[in-house]
Amino acid sequence: MFKDRREAGRRLAERLSRLKGEDCIVLSIPRGGVEVGFEIAKELEADIDVVVPRKLGAPGNSELAIGAVAEDGSIVLNEDIVSFLGVDEEYIREEARRQLAEIKRRVSAYRAGGEARVKGRVVILVDDGVATGATIKAAIKSVKSKGPKKLIVAIPVGPKSVVEELKGEVDEVVCLEAPRSFYAIGEFYEDFRQLDDDYVRELLAEALSWKKPG
Repeated sequence: MFKDRREAGRRLAERLSRLKGEDCIVLSIPRGGVEVGFEIAKELEADIDVVVPRKLGAPGNSELAIGAVAEDGSIVLNEDIVSFLGVDEEYIREEARRQLAEIKRRVSAYRAGGEARVKGRVVILVDDGVATGATIKAAIKSVKSKGPKKLIVAIPVGPKSVVEELKGEVDEVVCLEAPRSFYAIGEFYEDFRQLDDDYVRELLAEALSWKKPG
């Protein structure tokens, strides 16, 4: 159990402290992942930016992920759920189109200074937890296409089965808690309040102030 996302971020930062001084960038998934990533970037004195995938909700149940779409339009599907529900391609295309519109809005809201450099750097991909893993897998696919030197996933919590899957997708996974029994990310936080766009912008702006000229 984590007190809040800030505490989870500080605990992850301890596990990643060996990277301090390297050319790192923390890429956080909004909104909750930015609060976690903020603490990691602060401790490592690293750059921070956002990567904005979006979950594809199931027909009639937007909370159930049938997959996810990344900023570049690439889609990752939870094939077993898609098959079980009989979701057709037309629905997937339309849901992806709708979520891409929200991705565009969020990128515009959060990334005023343009996209940060990823190529050749150690990338720490952060969220406040994973459930099915579809969203972070879409982010992984997008980040890999930009040529990072090394890609590390850092998450406070996720189902053991999903964490094991992620290990095959990236160079390293740092996960603080990987229970076999898993219902929802929020059950592992005392405070799992919803965050708004203004708060995310404030965190990213504060992070910019850490960087001294020269």
